[in-house]
Amino acid sequence: MLLKTFGWSFVVTAVGLVLAVLYGGWTAFGIVAILSVLEISLSFDNAVVNAGILKKMSAFWQKIFLTVGVLIAVFGMRLVFPVVIVAVTAKKSPIDAVNLALTDKDQYQQLVTDAHPAIAAFGGMFLLMIFLDFIFEDRDIQWLRWIERPLSKLGKVDMLSVCIALIVLLIASMTFATHAHQHGGAHIDKGQTVLISGIAGLITYMIVGGLSGYFEDRLEDEEERESEAEEEAARSGKERSAVLLAGKAAFFMFLYLEVLDASFSFDGVIGAFAITNDIILMALGLGIGAMYVRSLTVYLVRQGTLDDYVYLEHGAHYAIGALAVILMVTIQYQINEVITGLVGVVLIGWSFWSSVRRNRALAAAEGKAAAPDAKAEVSSGV
Repeated sequence: MLLKTFGWSFVVTAVGLVLAVLYGGWTAFGIVAILSVLEISLSFDNAVVNAGILKKMSAFWQKIFLTVGVLIAVFGMRLVFPVVIVAVTAKKSPIDAVNLALTDKDQYQQLVTDAHPAIAAFGGMFLLMIFLDFIFEDRDIQWLRWIERPLSKLGKVDMLSVCIALIVLLIASMTFATHAHQHGGAHIDKGQTVLISGIAGLITYMIVGGLSGYFEDRLEDEEERESEAEEEAARSGKERSAVLLAGKAAFFMFLYLEVLDASFSFDGVIGAFAITNDIILMALGLGIGAMYVRSLTVYLVRQGTLDDYVYLEHGAHYAIGALAVILMVTIQYQINEVITGLVGVVLIGWSFWSSVRRNRALAAAEGKAAAPDAKAEVSSGV
């Protein structure tokens, strides 16, 4: 099971490290290995959240997530995305941006750094909306009840999460992004950049998340009608409609997963520049890490880990909320990537331990409940 799930990740690791040695010797090997570990540590919460979504999808779409999704994650976000950011912010053609990345690495790194406020605002708003929608939802299972119980009651207020996200964005644009800066002789208002990028992240979440939720609800309604009227559901027309609907639902959930992965990868891509400004080494290291995150997601789904450890998803969403706040703060202040990674690991580790304690308590309660029954059977001579 382990080899089957992580097999391709092992292959990509071997190939990536060999390419690193051929490209830049053993120094490049070390850089790629460090970047791989960085990406995995920063994205473990991503895997847990992805697993919560992926478990609702069919085996076919899980394979799509591991194939097409990996190509998008590895080549799109870890290789193409930094180049696109430079091309857009510096108003250069994609070809010029690639040439810059390969020939003038210091200037390329500076241009990506200049684009950080826009990247952080977009990703921060997208992740903040995920956290807020989770924390405001009324759930049967609650982890930190003293927080989640009152917030679930507040969540009954329509559009509360959107209002809070917009308030956070306004505060960030007026405080963290108050200083304008010079770029290529042009005066750029960082506050305006943050505001526009943050709104773009919010709109992206509402469109992609809204469509995936809509088709998921439609699919559930269709399945419920089929169970109530099994004979009608057996007709050919109904079957074709159900398959088409499932396809739409899965497609938009897949799209949602890709945007989610993109938002998670922002901190990894930016953090990678603290280690190297070589785009080739960056793509190799972050790409290897992204493969393990994908494999870990599928492993969690197939093992039913989220069902066995019910607070894991809570911990991952709290980590998302922390990452959203960190991204917004990094618009103005630099935060070490080690801190970012540790926050996620601590929250998920805490939620895992809480799940273990809950399972032990339930098992002990079941054992006590079974003991009187056993005594009754013995006394009655059964």
